[in-house]
Amino acid sequence: MRNTGLCLAAIGVMLWPCIVPQGQAQSPAQVPADAQHYDGKWQTTVTCEASRGALGFSYRFDSFVKDSHLRGLRGTEGQPSYLLVEGDIAADGSARLYAKGMTGSKEYVPGRDTQPGTDFGYHVKAQFEEKKGAGTREEGRACSYEFERK
Repeated sequence: MRNTGLCLAAIGVMLWPCIVPQGQAQSPAQVPADAQHYDGKWQTTVTCEASRGALGFSYRFDSFVKDSHLRGLRGTEGQPSYLLVEGDIAADGSARLYAKGMTGSKEYVPGRDTQPGTDFGYHVKAQFEEKKGAGTREEGRACSYEFERK
């Protein structure tokens, strides 16, 4: 009989993490509803002004938000002229994104002495609303970001 009590106690300890009072915790697979507020496909437009002899440019690509994490890729990652933009969007719509990539044609690189395929990176401060967003590059040449939900 003593072993039965010990076995029941062991079973109780093993089951304890699974027993949670109703409304106390959520499963790891569940995500708060506000974390999905910005989820979906967004058209991203990056526009950079001419700077130090480099031509200005503008291009568009798709970004995707899942669980409030934005990821947008222009080009082929790891190849010259690619740009990857990533970061989390807070519940209030504020975001601090990070853009990284590789330079392309010299005409578009300030100073024009940087070889194509040179790595670069910078931060983007952005603000999102229900169907649109805007941001600015924080370091280097002046660039703006526009986001439009699709």
